[in-house]
Amino acid sequence: MAGGFVPRLAGPDSLLLATGIVGATVMPHVVYLHSALTQHQGALLRQPGGIPQHHGPLTRQPRALTQSRGARDPRRAALQASRVDIAVALGAAGLVNMAMLTVAAATFDGSDLGGLEAVHAGLGEVLGPGAAVAFALALLASGLASSSVGTYAGQVIMAGFLRRRVPLLARRLVTILPAMAILAVGMDPTRALVLSQVALSFGIPFALVPLVVFTARRALMGDLVNRRATTAAGIAVATVISALNGFLLVEVFTG
Repeated sequence: MAGGFVPRLAGPDSLLLATGIVGATVMPHVVYLHSALTQHQGALLRQPGGIPQHHGPLTRQPRALTQSRGARDPRRAALQASRVDIAVALGAAGLVNMAMLTVAAATFDGSDLGGLEAVHAGLGEVLGPGAAVAFALALLASGLASSSVGTYAGQVIMAGFLRRRVPLLARRLVTILPAMAILAVGMDPTRALVLSQVALSFGIPFALVPLVVFTARRALMGDLVNRRATTAAGIAVATVISALNGFLLVEVFTG
């Protein structure tokens, strides 16, 4: 079972699942959503004694002022809170993925159950009805969370890039209709879920590369520019994910 935690690619199916796990864990649209949520933390900048809020590059802030604030700089406080939030979220997601891997390895011993319904039934038979109910509730919670994040991120992206606000009803329909269409045409929901996560993985470089480029520019970030080690780590992550996506395309088109 411990061998399951060692990264390896045994074939096209494992490559597809690995790419899907990356897409489901990172989710590129969340990069834009986190940027919007961080702007809400700008309320700190409007508090008495805080640094005045602005809408231009961070370098427009007088350097002497930021240095005099020191550790009380609300921008750094907001960044630190964001780091903690992201670390906790990704850590929790990693633990959930490891728990799923452990339970599947210990319970089903490599058997191909074919779908989520079979997994639910298998958990009920092997571990009892409580485990089956917990699995169903976890799926429901993850679906609601994913839909909420996708809807909010879509609105943020539309408002930021196109300067348009999408009506609430349209946002909800765009979130629900694809799932309803998949069910209507009789497509395997589990397969569709994996493919949707793979599609998310292909979107990660388009969000990550601009993020790394912009945060490495002192002209934009001022004294909050990324360290070279942070930039190098971001480049490495973007390269690995892009390579994983490229390998998947090669496997798909070459058979």
